[in-house]
Amino acid sequence: MPFSFTPTQDWFSGNVPTWKSLFPLVKSSAPRVLEIGSWEGRSAVFLLQELCGEAGEIVCIDHFDLLQTAAGKERYDRMKGNLSNTNMKFRIIGKFSVPALYTLLEEAASEGSPGFDWVYVDGSHEADDTLLDGELAWRLARKDAIFIFDDYRWPNEPEGSRHHPKRGIDAFLQLHVGEYRIVSGTQEGHYQMILQKTSEMRIGFLIEPEEENGASKQPWRSLEYGINVALTIDSLYAVPAAVAIQTLVETTPGRITIYVVDHGLSIGDREKLSTSAQRPSGEVTIKFIDPPTNSLAQTLGCVWSKMEMPSLLPAERVLYLDADILIRRDIRELWETDLDGKPLGAAVDVGHPMGHDGSMDSPYFNAGVLLMDLARIRGETPKLVEMAGQFKDSMLKDQDALNRYFQANWKNLGLRWNAQGLGTYANSPSPQRSQVPDLDIMKKEPAIVHFTGPLHPPIGHILNPWVQPCTAKPWGYAGSPGHPYAEEWWDVVERTAWKGWRKSLEFKEACDSALAKITQNAIDEVAKKVEESRRLLL
Repeated sequence: MPFSFTPTQDWFSGNVPTWKSLFPLVKSSAPRVLEIGSWEGRSAVFLLQELCGEAGEIVCIDHFDLLQTAAGKERYDRMKGNLSNTNMKFRIIGKFSVPALYTLLEEAASEGSPGFDWVYVDGSHEADDTLLDGELAWRLARKDAIFIFDDYRWPNEPEGSRHHPKRGIDAFLQLHVGEYRIVSGTQEGHYQMILQKTSEMRIGFLIEPEEENGASKQPWRSLEYGINVALTIDSLYAVPAAVAIQTLVETTPGRITIYVVDHGLSIGDREKLSTSAQRPSGEVTIKFIDPPTNSLAQTLGCVWSKMEMPSLLPAERVLYLDADILIRRDIRELWETDLDGKPLGAAVDVGHPMGHDGSMDSPYFNAGVLLMDLARIRGETPKLVEMAGQFKDSMLKDQDALNRYFQANWKNLGLRWNAQGLGTYANSPSPQRSQVPDLDIMKKEPAIVHFTGPLHPPIGHILNPWVQPCTAKPWGYAGSPGHPYAEEWWDVVERTAWKGWRKSLEFKEACDSALAKITQNAIDEVAKKVEESRRLLL
């Protein structure tokens, strides 16, 4: 059956060559198209036949005078007939664009795979209407979607007028700098502004959960709250912090705020760390926080900083990360973990699943990855500081103090979010370790690799025949022998501002100095033991 179009109302066909050249940019095998302003469906028919095919679909928005006029009814019937004649999947929403787009946004907030691969905005010519249509439709556009504004060079009104679409489109472009690349539209002869979206889809609101099989449906991805991450470091850990931040930014899309509690970073360290936190979309922010004078960390050492961190950070929830980690997958799943009313989420300590030296009689967590409900913990800061004083000389210091304070009041996050001892003690059998259920999952699918152990292990660790290879960090004098992810860690260093550091004289001298110090300490310790033994013989 032939299509029914008014010959004198063909405002579309001139766009066909340009649009066809864009089709290779659409990678979906079942493209979804959104069109705002469809008139009789000429462009919609073209997109159905040339882009969507049998697997795809198009959603068309046009008010058709709300079917209150004869002309509106006639145009609706003609458009419906044209789309039906394609024998392909389509949907017509007979509303003004704003309520129609809100309808689609509400639907998308609870869909499994929402969004569109091609968006065509050709509704009102008013600048504010165009801006609003663009903003709402942008939230429905998937990453890499083709996004087209029509009438960018519309000749009927001055381009600076509020009655011209260009003014609204330019405002949209300024608002979303870093979230797109311009495909066409910058030259005088370009009638349409054509973009390709480079940022992730963000709907931006929740709808009332629906009950499904007795469980509430939580469309977190549609809301995309920002993730808050915290590190507490000094200059010695600037490079590993850069690796942690680099892998965080590379693996986890969306809004991220990184808080770095600074315990002695240089200006150069801060500048280099800021480089690792950059993303073209501008969705990542890094904030350096100076601890107060006479803080616990300044008195007892940097590792104690997390005890005071809840009172320093302007956030209600934070994911604390030790700097000696490597993030290998999107952490949003971890971030969205329900803590079930508990103040803290953590993973069992692989080295000491039930504590050490009889210090605990319940599961003992590793403090290198902590999901913290700061709203619950913040009021406990004075008690945490007091607890620090009691454990300042304990074997694992802050970790022992935190375990004692939050004993039996923490949520187990699973070892894949804090994979410890890989290639070393995680492979050594022990009665406690045999009871850890997800040890094999941690080894096969680590999401966050944690390089536990000392930076520069003492000679006793190097020579211990019971734990080989020794446990150490990649950037220490011993490296991380046998660790399956040590080289991956170094590969990431090359993507940070410390590129080339591994082969630098600075790194070599630091390792040589550490080894010399460790060796001298061992000699001194042996000499001391020999002297003590001689005294016993006298």
